[in-house]
Amino acid sequence: MEDKAFELISKMYADMTQRMDTIQKEVQDGFIKLEDKTDTRFTALFDGYKQSYEKLTTLENKVDELSSKIQKQDVEIRVIRNTAAN
Repeated sequence: MEDKAFELISKMYADMTQRMDTIQKEVQDGFIKLEDKTDTRFTALFDGYKQSYEKLTTLENKVDELSSKIQKQDVEIRVIRNTAAN
């Protein structure tokens, strides 16, 4: 009787171990697929962020350049007005 119980417990243990290994492999495969999808999406988001940042930097430089020109023209206008007034 004890031998049959031991065999039954051994079979149950082997079956549970096999099922746990299968579940662990499926979970691991699921994580790998999730990581691949996440990496791809984060890469795309990062590329978009980088392009936006580069465009913003370009626009800031243009605005700075235009501001400088406007300040220079303001000074020139004042000089012209002072010269014309005298």
